[in-house]
Amino acid sequence: MVGMRDVAKKAGVSLSTVSLVVNGTGYVSDDMRAKVQAAMKALDYIPNELARNLAHNRTNIIGVIVPTIRHPFFATLTSALQREFSERGLRTMLCSTADSDKGEADYVDMLQRHMMDGLVMAAHTAHPVGYWTSIGRPVVAFDRYLGPDIPSIGSDHEQGGRLVARELIATGAHHVVMVGGPRSQFHDLENLSEGDADTTFPTVRYYLTLEHELKAAGVRYEYVEAGEVYDLEGYAHAVHDLFDRFVDVDAVVSSDFGASLCVQEMLRRGIRPGVDMQVVAYDGTYLADAAGVRLTAVCQDFDAIASALAARMTALIEGEESSAAPSDLDPAAAGAPSQTSLGASSADMPVPPTDGRLPGSAVELIPVTLRKGYSTR
Repeated sequence: MVGMRDVAKKAGVSLSTVSLVVNGTGYVSDDMRAKVQAAMKALDYIPNELARNLAHNRTNIIGVIVPTIRHPFFATLTSALQREFSERGLRTMLCSTADSDKGEADYVDMLQRHMMDGLVMAAHTAHPVGYWTSIGRPVVAFDRYLGPDIPSIGSDHEQGGRLVARELIATGAHHVVMVGGPRSQFHDLENLSEGDADTTFPTVRYYLTLEHELKAAGVRYEYVEAGEVYDLEGYAHAVHDLFDRFVDVDAVVSSDFGASLCVQEMLRRGIRPGVDMQVVAYDGTYLADAAGVRLTAVCQDFDAIASALAARMTALIEGEESSAAPSDLDPAAAGAPSQTSLGASSADMPVPPTDGRLPGSAVELIPVTLRKGYSTR
């Protein structure tokens, strides 16, 4: 088996020079680097990545927890995240809680045992705030609030709700039906102010904002539960039934998946999308263009979301490393002020609002846009 000593002998350089090139640490002249790389290629030398990661106390693996990859939103999100992390030299380990027997607790355990460097939490969770804040390793939440010490990235769903409302009000909608997840998920928004809530689920804010705007405009609205996000069959049943339950409905709002099912049901019933009934999709994934009619959609910026999540995760990992570095390298600096256990400054953390807003707002909100299609007037 070829080792670094063989590479050093072939290149005519010292073992330490080969080590610097392989590990990407320290300064090596371009000439020396070229000699080492040529020797590695000639000998078919493959660096021992496990040993290198152990030396750096890194795995370069980020866990990503989503409810399911069957849903087009999470399929699009994980694709963007994997691409973004890859560009930063990081690999993605995916946990789809509804599609496997591996739950979030297994991944948290792997993170605590340093089998991965960080965790993106993008699934609804029943664990209390204390569970997440006690982990003590890099965790970034997506579209949910996990506790006061955990940074969160999310789309601006209140903006999304306003965009949908203005579109439907301006086009003369009279009876709007919203199709979404269990209404019980809204409870934590109400209870968080008491300090004993489990988590918040910011995505529901587009429904709450939409309802508020429609009510103010005197537009009738209903909310239909379609089951959990991974219950695709539940969405199909809910969309089918709403046409029989609400004979005067003239606008439907749902995820891209629910909106696409709605258009298909309309076409089966001879209802003209955008003429007899309006449909607004929320997410802006590839499915918004594959429903048979190009849907009017509120588009979440997946590239910007992935970039923000990756940037925050990288900062936490680097902060964790730098907070440990003084005591390792300079004992005299051990008592110097350090960053939090997650490597983020207190200025980055969510604080209890004082202006009446719901607690749990994301640290960073990514703007959404409304793309006009043929499913609205």
